[in-house]
Amino acid sequence: MATDLIEIDPENPSQESIARAAEAIRRGEVVAIPTDSLYALVADPFSLRAVGRVFEAKGREYTRSLPMFVSGILMAEDLAAETNSRFYVLARRFWPGPLSIIVPASAKVPLKATGNTGRLSMRQSKSPVVQALLEILEQPLIGTSANISGQPTCRSGIETFAVMDGRVDLVLDGGLCTGAGSTTVDITEPYWRMIKEGVISEREIAEALKPG
Repeated sequence: MATDLIEIDPENPSQESIARAAEAIRRGEVVAIPTDSLYALVADPFSLRAVGRVFEAKGREYTRSLPMFVSGILMAEDLAAETNSRFYVLARRFWPGPLSIIVPASAKVPLKATGNTGRLSMRQSKSPVVQALLEILEQPLIGTSANISGQPTCRSGIETFAVMDGRVDLVLDGGLCTGAGSTTVDITEPYWRMIKEGVISEREIAEALKPG
């Protein structure tokens, strides 16, 4: 597979580059993009072929759920089997931003995309590139870190191209991403759990979810 590289302004992406990336995603291809944290791989979560290609690109175990980008709370509600009060507190406080929230997945989400766990990690990104793709495609996107599983997430377009060349179809090169990694919180159990601490600290999550 030949991997294409397009330069893009991450703060003001051109309509042409967004349209090209969207067309690739519609074809079931995998695209690497700059986000408000680090680089991510995006693809169509409703295409089983695309889901499989993301797992292959990363060398990721098929038992691990693939996170998704959403345009906001309404889209998230559509993908969740249920949303509790903790979801709304966290989403209203930290979205758009570097917080992924794990919820039970609705039946409309392919089980393969959840790693057969039935759970889904979702985040609303501040990234203009992510927002533009969600707007043009009018659907959620797989939004997993651009890396080989177990290795650091790529921080620049050139690094992403070097690591993912031959594994993905297109890289949108927006230069260096200076954001820290996102935080992931699981709210599917009676007690919330910090899965990965990123730029939002465990203390901030605890403060937000403090009773009363």
